[in-house]
Amino acid sequence: MNDTDEDAADALFHALADRTRRDIVRRVLAGEHSVSALAENYDMSFAAVQKHVAVLERAGLLTKRRQGREQLASGDVAAVRAVAGMLAELEQIWRGRIGRIDDLIAINPHPEV
Repeated sequence: MNDTDEDAADALFHALADRTRRDIVRRVLAGEHSVSALAENYDMSFAAVQKHVAVLERAGLLTKRRQGREQLASGDVAAVRAVAGMLAELEQIWRGRIGRIDDLIAINPHPEV
């Protein structure tokens, strides 16, 4: 990964580190929602929801388009797949480590203490 990729990964994980933002991502992946309709689901101000949506947009997890007076948000499946790919890469590293530990235990199952 180069620095640009690392910055993008930081933005994705930062955006997904918040419960409200994860919920917004779930909703916009299921279908396009206006920011106003999204705001009705949360016990916070419209401006606060707009800020969450902006963080998700900067991370590339959703896109917005204007329709009349409304801003409609849609989830970006490719960005979610990128996050899944990064997590799968980390899982592979850990599975490799566990495999090497299993190999060491198999060679010497009863090490002297």
